[in-house]
Amino acid sequence: MRTHFIAIGGSAMHNLAIALKDKGYQVTGSDDAIFEPSKSRLEKKGILPEELGWFPEKITSDIDAVILGMHAHQDNPELAKAKELGLKIYSYPEFLYEQSKTKTRVVIAGSHGKTTITSMILHVLNFHQKDVDYMVGAQLEGFDCMVKLTEDNDFMVLEGDEYLSSPIDLRSKFLLYQPNIALMSGIAWDHINVFKTFDDYIEQFRKFVSSITPGGVLVYNEEDAEVVKVVENAENYFRKMPYKTPEYEISNGKVLLKTEMGDIPLSVFGAHNLLNLEGARHICHTLGIMDEDFYDAIMSFKGASKRLEKVEREDRGILYKDFAHAPSKVKAAVKAFCEQFKNEKKYGFLELHTYSSLNPVFLEQYDHAMDGLDEAIVFYSEDALKIKRMEPISPELIKEKFKNENLKVFTNAEELHAYWDLLDKTQGVYMMMSSGNFGGLDLTK
Repeated sequence: MRTHFIAIGGSAMHNLAIALKDKGYQVTGSDDAIFEPSKSRLEKKGILPEELGWFPEKITSDIDAVILGMHAHQDNPELAKAKELGLKIYSYPEFLYEQSKTKTRVVIAGSHGKTTITSMILHVLNFHQKDVDYMVGAQLEGFDCMVKLTEDNDFMVLEGDEYLSSPIDLRSKFLLYQPNIALMSGIAWDHINVFKTFDDYIEQFRKFVSSITPGGVLVYNEEDAEVVKVVENAENYFRKMPYKTPEYEISNGKVLLKTEMGDIPLSVFGAHNLLNLEGARHICHTLGIMDEDFYDAIMSFKGASKRLEKVEREDRGILYKDFAHAPSKVKAAVKAFCEQFKNEKKYGFLELHTYSSLNPVFLEQYDHAMDGLDEAIVFYSEDALKIKRMEPISPELIKEKFKNENLKVFTNAEELHAYWDLLDKTQGVYMMMSSGNFGGLDLTK
């Protein structure tokens, strides 16, 4: 089968391209910008485009499938040529469904926690040498590529994202998967640039639950009021399996999970991660993994990339980085950090750089998000606001919305870096929350 990727360099797209190459497909692609690690990984597989840009001449009638990434625009010249030739054009999730429609599909959804839960499930299955197809949005230890597609496996585990499928398919990605088994971890308004109201956002999860195949299974977080409402109001038939935060304690800096089999030491921390773990346990149980085997495997789970991930520093200072940027994720990460390091001086840095986080209306959601930290720092770039054609935001407004008068606010990367350089990283503990890089800050030095 011959496939062509429009915007092959994306974090998700390049993994799918590699998976198809490994499956024996003929793979080509284009992009106008490809960064690491995508660039090196595509090059290693021999599918890195020879030059950047869009080339309509690459689109020929013998292509079986064109896969369109979100990075491309509706007026993309390669897309126009594909339409002109009448080629089959798939969004990323649509193509994944095509690859898995004969399998049992397990879809992990939610505003927060879905990457970690999916990673936990895959870690446990990999530990016990249970082979499944999968797609997850973060790099996981022990996995070379975060998409796997085979002809033989009976199950496919998918991280279900509520964001749009492609520039020409405005459905939420997870609505295309039609899960046999699903999990919903939580609902907290996100992607305000697409879902203008909270109800618009919740509607995607209502549709997701409606898309569960008849007689399927939904594992859901019973501690989340919005999730419970969606589940209780669902009209389709499926089996409901609620879960909640399990009992645990922190002893000598180690998290111990309380179980019928005794205390299980874990390598991750935070109540939200224990809640994620419980959801993963329920899913693994539906896949035939008994609790004893689940706990045996989960002890060695160190976390997904950039999810409270410890950074090895030259000075051996204690520093964690987290992908948290949406309000609910920031609050969960800060709470976990403060609980884990009660007796240390705690520094928390947050970068605001998404359309949602820089929207004055959405900023209301960050109220008290940084409470509990000894030093709380927020960074956003005034240049980024100009590039996104958004109205200026004052540091005073940030403090007001966060309801934190002691908040330090930086709007210039150089000033932030100067402040960072003055801190003795061997004193206290540090958490850096962003889906960006704080203007190029090197966290290892």
